[in-house]
Amino acid sequence: MNTLRMTTAQALVKFLNQQYVEVDGCEHKFVHGVMTIFGHGNVLGLGQALEQDAGDLIVHQGCNEQGMAHIAMGFAKQQKRKKIYAVTSSVGPGAANMVTAAATATANRIPVLFLPGDVFATRQPDPVLQQVEQYHDCSISTNDCFRPVSRYWDRVSRPEQLMTAMINAMRVLTDPADTGAVTISLPQDVQGEAHDFPEYFFKKRVHRIERRPATEAMLNDALSLIMRKKKPMLVCGGGVRYAEAHDAFRQFAEIFNIPFGETQAGKSSIVANHPLNCGGVGTTGCLSANLIAKEADLVIGVGTRFTDFTTASKSLFQNPEVEFLTINVAEFDAGKLDAVPVVADAQAALLALKVKLSQAGYISSYGDEISHARNLWKNELDRLFSIQVETGFVPEVPGHLDDKLPEYCDTLKTQLTQTGVLGLLDSQLEDNAIIVGAAGSLPGDLQRIWQPKQPDTYHMEYGYSCMGYEVAAAVGAKIASPNQPVYAMLGDGSYMMLHSELQTAIQEGIKVTLLLFDNAGFGCINNLQMGQGMGSYGTENRQRDPNTGRMTGPLVKVDFAKNAESYGCKGYTVHTRDQLLAALEDAKKQPVATLIDIKVLPKTMTHGYESWWRTGTAQVADNPEIVAAADEIKQVLSTKARHY
Repeated sequence: MNTLRMTTAQALVKFLNQQYVEVDGCEHKFVHGVMTIFGHGNVLGLGQALEQDAGDLIVHQGCNEQGMAHIAMGFAKQQKRKKIYAVTSSVGPGAANMVTAAATATANRIPVLFLPGDVFATRQPDPVLQQVEQYHDCSISTNDCFRPVSRYWDRVSRPEQLMTAMINAMRVLTDPADTGAVTISLPQDVQGEAHDFPEYFFKKRVHRIERRPATEAMLNDALSLIMRKKKPMLVCGGGVRYAEAHDAFRQFAEIFNIPFGETQAGKSSIVANHPLNCGGVGTTGCLSANLIAKEADLVIGVGTRFTDFTTASKSLFQNPEVEFLTINVAEFDAGKLDAVPVVADAQAALLALKVKLSQAGYISSYGDEISHARNLWKNELDRLFSIQVETGFVPEVPGHLDDKLPEYCDTLKTQLTQTGVLGLLDSQLEDNAIIVGAAGSLPGDLQRIWQPKQPDTYHMEYGYSCMGYEVAAAVGAKIASPNQPVYAMLGDGSYMMLHSELQTAIQEGIKVTLLLFDNAGFGCINNLQMGQGMGSYGTENRQRDPNTGRMTGPLVKVDFAKNAESYGCKGYTVHTRDQLLAALEDAKKQPVATLIDIKVLPKTMTHGYESWWRTGTAQVADNPEIVAAADEIKQVLSTKARHY
């Protein structure tokens, strides 16, 4: 047996360079590069290996461990999980910073390889710098925090363990049903230890991502169910995009005249103006999709996890005869809602089921209900886009901060509404622009309002709703799709949470544009608390009042454009429609990353539309409005919502 003597870290780098994937006969390298922040826990091991010979891996220097991991996730998501980045940090706080990103990747089923440094396997220098000692178990380190948020977790405590660890890592990273964060913990002494690795460990490996076919029995079950239903509805989930089943899904809907709603992950699989596309469905869904959903006697979920936002906490589908059919490559997801499961690749299953339904002569019984619902929503969009702040103005979310709106107008120097700005952006941004978002009120508005004109241009992380994903993921999406403009849409809260990867964008010459909606607070959560009977508490960006000791003082003014300019970006602050149009036009001409600070009024986002969301509202409170809200939840649970 021929062997190569090298360190564990050098062997890891050489192994990563030899990993390929094959999808539908097309083969390419799987690991595109490594995002890194070096510290004492990884710089002399993995850092040395990358400096000596990184092979084809592109090495990027991050600014925040969570942020660089979000770049990796944004890249993999935009690549439809066909290419990935590895991310590496030092031991201790560097590793801990990545735990949130690992959870975000796993929740969204996005492959990212995490390579955190770890404490010494020998334990000779314990406690090493940044080590958290556990009195009851010396084998535990910070990296054990990755266990519950990883699809696969391992610790390489001896050089020879690297081989089985990495084979398992690739198995999970390339499995459409089981992918997510994979964490391989690397003790800093083991990274530098030498070992005679067999040459065959470094052979070229091609991981074939195959289209799992549906069994004949599954297809027959689905056929039997659909044939006795008159008004089915399709739900287009992220699995449609990752399986590249766009055309198969569209043809299936067209042939059998079945309307469809979109999840956050599935949106832009089909363009918005398709006559059967009823838009976002669920808690943050639009009127057209939710009206169809309430009457549907069959819900066919394709590549969806059926989260609470998609099902409106299982209250959306109101037809007493409604049943569920799920097409999903993951058996875990296929069985949700007591659905008839078709465990298969979305494209393969839709094509096979299309043949059976065509032979049976199936067609839905819809008349003009679909076009009527779409027209209702079109009229509502026209209204939302044309709202003007004038005398007697009533915001979309009324009764909350009505008496404070004049203060917001004066402090922010604006009368722009969030829906009005989104309507303008929808008409002005390039047709092929990729829109990135994650948290706050914007994901709900975008799922309802945004009208994708080309496939795969809507990039939303809403499985974990991770504030701070937006800026970094926009950089990752741009690396994945360098020939398309990329815009991150985020609120002031998310920007404050994490925006340091702007510096990475400047360092790498990556052009992204941040569209920052500043309403001086956590508007989404303010809506939630006040909508459940609470007052406005701890969610507005206000100074502390020295007289009361509460944060009820003046609004805090923040110049986000100047902050971006300090990184080397081009910044703009806009208060009017004309200023926004001018900033957009100029930003498109800039060679560097840009930020447009858009001052908007609170409570001017979208609201409602035949939806509900279960919350943990207090059932006992001094405020009777809170108790009433809790009682309403009980009522919906007992009369409308499925119990599982």
